[in-house]
Amino acid sequence: MELDERKRRVLSIIADLYTKTGEPVGSKVVALYLDSAYSPATIRNDMAALFDLGLLEQPHTSAGRVPSHLGYRVFVDELMQVKPVSGKLRDSIEAMFNIRDPDPDKLLQDAAKALSEITGCAAFTSTHTPDTVTVRQVEIIPSGEHAVVIMVMTSNGVIRSRVCRTNFRVTGEVVEFLKAYCAGKLAGRTLREISLQYMGSVTMELGEYSRIFTPLFAAIFNLCAEIYGGQYYMEGGIKLLSYPELARDADRLLPYIWESRNVQKLIQRASPEQTTIFIGKENQCEELQNSSAVITPFAIGNRSTGSIGIIGPIRMDYAAMVAETEYLPGWWENFSPRYLRKSGRCREGGRWI
Repeated sequence: MELDERKRRVLSIIADLYTKTGEPVGSKVVALYLDSAYSPATIRNDMAALFDLGLLEQPHTSAGRVPSHLGYRVFVDELMQVKPVSGKLRDSIEAMFNIRDPDPDKLLQDAAKALSEITGCAAFTSTHTPDTVTVRQVEIIPSGEHAVVIMVMTSNGVIRSRVCRTNFRVTGEVVEFLKAYCAGKLAGRTLREISLQYMGSVTMELGEYSRIFTPLFAAIFNLCAEIYGGQYYMEGGIKLLSYPELARDADRLLPYIWESRNVQKLIQRASPEQTTIFIGKENQCEELQNSSAVITPFAIGNRSTGSIGIIGPIRMDYAAMVAETEYLPGWWENFSPRYLRKSGRCREGGRWI
């Protein structure tokens, strides 16, 4: 949208002030920030023009204006300058990870917590597993006469396990048979191939033994589905209650963002290559139309790819939020080997040890 330089400055000042105060901005205040180079009457004319273009709104009968959703879009796309992350904040982010148990499997959850703390917004991390990832091994370990531990290991180094109760007596012969059977039917297959239908056929091939082994193969399927489905962590949702405009709809907003599938729909619309900002009604779903989301893609070695992001008020400080959201994936690349070495596990040759 073509705006002259003065109108661009007016829009930028109103966006900055409304972000900080949450209060409508009047022409006299804007004039002060322009060093009184223009009279309040001139500024009022510019604000009226921006209002006619749909870039400003008048929420009350007062003379103050606030940016519309479209106004924030113009501000983000054309006027915003991303703020660099300060050295003090970088130190704080690293300290947040250092004080926690350095478990690589908690890295994503810790990242969501850290991002929520530094932004004051709800923060999430979400991963998805590439379709090329295969089952490397299914390990079955006896855990009593009627229980086994099932462990699924995949080609990208992810390991998941769970205890499965059995209605048959666990013997060494049974365990060896099941390990060999799983190696023949599952090893080398992609997680995407291991569908419910495929696991059903694998179980049925056991003939008269299919019924007693069904719980075990159901557990294997659930582990594969869990790995393929990725991880989702949402932290700091309660922070949204500090914004009056979001607190009013908290009964709808908070349950919505806690559901992984809802945020995944938003992530699917975001760019896989660069940060995406959804402002207000651009979120499409009614629950998020008074909120904005900043979403940044990332990759962790060859384990998985995903997104990290925040959900907050439309009047958020976009310049700072973008910088802080983009900083964490870069932090992982630079610092995660040191972080992971503390737990005795790090990546070597494209795999996790």
